[in-house]
Amino acid sequence: MLLRRKILKLFGLSILFVSLPYQFLKSATKKIINPDLTKTQKDIMFNEGTERPFTSELLKEKRDGFYHCANCGAKLFSSKAKFDSGTGWPSFSEALPGAFKTKVDYSFGMKRIEYHCANCGAHHGHVFLDGPTATGKRFCNNGLCLIFVPEN
Repeated sequence: MLLRRKILKLFGLSILFVSLPYQFLKSATKKIINPDLTKTQKDIMFNEGTERPFTSELLKEKRDGFYHCANCGAKLFSSKAKFDSGTGWPSFSEALPGAFKTKVDYSFGMKRIEYHCANCGAHHGHVFLDGPTATGKRFCNNGLCLIFVPEN
């Protein structure tokens, strides 16, 4: 019985030592830079949430310009890459070079590629390989994570 307790204690400590660096790295790579983010924006960008479909004002945006990260302001997409996917979220055929880092997400019982701002680590959405353009990609982005800046 004493041996069993020691083993359980060692196992518990080993999990703690393994998970602490992961939590530190996760928090170190995701930083809230914009103090004006809403509670919903924070949930989406830092807890990998999703906004309700067909609620983004950016779905109707047709002007030329660029889409930036709502947290850090990094330039992410050109309006030239935007298309109407019919999914209810702003969709893009390609991101600007170096805009995102990706990881595999199994949260809904299927394999998806999740992407995060390369600058601040904020979650933006998922990229799918069913896009209608030559890239074959569909960056499905939460509209609340973006700020549109029109060209002059």
